[in-house]
Amino acid sequence: MIPPREAVGQRSETVRRANLSAILRELHVRGPLSRSDLVALTGLTRSAIRGLIGELVAGALVREERNEPAGTPGRPSPLARPDAEATLVLAIEINVDSLAAAAVGLGGIVHELVRVDRPRAHLSLDEIVSDVVDLVAPMRSRLPLEETLVGVGVAVAGVVRRTDGLVRLAPNLGWQDAPLGSRLSAALGLAAPLHVANESDLGGLAEHRRGVAVGVDAMLYVMGEVGVGGNLVVDGQPVVGAAGYAGEIGHLPVNPAGGRCGCGSFGCWETEIGERAMLVHAGRPAAGGREAVARLLEAAAAGEPEALAGLAHVGNWLGIGLAGLINVLNPSLVVLGGLFERIHPFVADQLADVIERRALPASRELVAIVPGTMGVDGPLLGAAEHAFEPVLADPAARLAVIRARRPALASA
Repeated sequence: MIPPREAVGQRSETVRRANLSAILRELHVRGPLSRSDLVALTGLTRSAIRGLIGELVAGALVREERNEPAGTPGRPSPLARPDAEATLVLAIEINVDSLAAAAVGLGGIVHELVRVDRPRAHLSLDEIVSDVVDLVAPMRSRLPLEETLVGVGVAVAGVVRRTDGLVRLAPNLGWQDAPLGSRLSAALGLAAPLHVANESDLGGLAEHRRGVAVGVDAMLYVMGEVGVGGNLVVDGQPVVGAAGYAGEIGHLPVNPAGGRCGCGSFGCWETEIGERAMLVHAGRPAAGGREAVARLLEAAAAGEPEALAGLAHVGNWLGIGLAGLINVLNPSLVVLGGLFERIHPFVADQLADVIERRALPASRELVAIVPGTMGVDGPLLGAAEHAFEPVLADPAARLAVIRARRPALASA
C-alpha cells in the first residue's frame, strides 16, 4: 500500500504533467497566447499558469514577451509563444515519385523544406534510406538539430506498423515487411526518437490540426495519388487500429469485375479512383505521373471530352465509395486530399449527385465534403505533428532532459 503522503505527491505530479501538456498543446496549435487567454482556455488559475509557464520557459519550450496594450486599464498580460527556434522536429516523406524533408519548429513553424522528384520505380529500402540521408544532410549542417531536435516523423506510402516502423506492405514502392524505422534511425544517427506512419494518416492529421478540419470531432480524410488511403477522426482523436493499419480504404473491394490491384487483390477502390485509373480512362498512359495529371486537368479545363471522361469515371466511383463510408462512419466532414483535392472543382457536382442517390439521408444531411487546404506537403507536415506528439503529451519529460543536460554543459 502506498503511504498517504506519497499518494498525494503522485497525484500532484500527475496533475502537474497534465497541466503542462494542456498549456503547451494550446500554444502549439493556436500560436501566441496571453496568460489571460490560457486561463480562459484551460480553466487553471492565473498563479498556476504563471508557474507552469515559468517551467516551460526554463525548458526552452516556450518564450514570454511583453504584450501590446489592449487599450484597457492595467498592465497587459505577458504573451507566451512556443519556442520554434529551440524545439524542432525533422519531418520526412517517402512518396512514390518524390522525397521530402522539413525542419519544423514548435508551433508548426517551417524553418526549411526541400522536395525532390524521383523516377517512379521500385527502389530497395537501402537505396531509399541512403537518398533520405543525403537529402537531410544539408539541413543538418545548417540547423542545430542535435541540440534542438525532439523527434523525427516519417510519412510513407504504405501499411505501417507504428510500434517499430515496419512497412508491412507498400505495393507502389515495391516493399514488403521493410524495416524502415530501424534502418532509417540507424542511418540518421540522431538521438531523437523516430516515428513512422502512413502518409494518408499524417495528411489527415495535418488537416485536422492545421487545415480545413480544425476543431472537427468526426472527420474522414480521403487522399489519392497513385494509391488511395484515409484517416478517420472520432471524438477529436485519430482511429489507427490495433497496430496502426486502419485507414486502408483504398483496398475496399468495390467492383467484383474490377482489375488487379497492386496489393494483389481485385476490384479495390484504388483501381477505380487512383491516378492510373483516371489517366487510362482519359486515354492517356497509366504511368504518366504528376505532370501527366497536370496536363489532363488543363485539358479538362479547356473542355477536352477524353479528359472530362477520365475525371467523370473517378468522380462516379469516388462518390460510390464515399456514400458507403458516410453510411458506415457518419462523419460530419469529409476532406479530400492529394489528387482528389486537385480534381474537386471538376467532380464536385457529380460527387454531390452520386452521394445524394446512394447515401442514407440521415447521415448525408449531416456531412460536408470539401477539398483539403494543405496541398502536396500535407503528409510531410503531418509527420512533423506526429513527431511533436510525445512532447505535447508529456512536456515534463522534455524538461527533465533539459535539466539533466545543463549541469553537463556547465562542467564542459
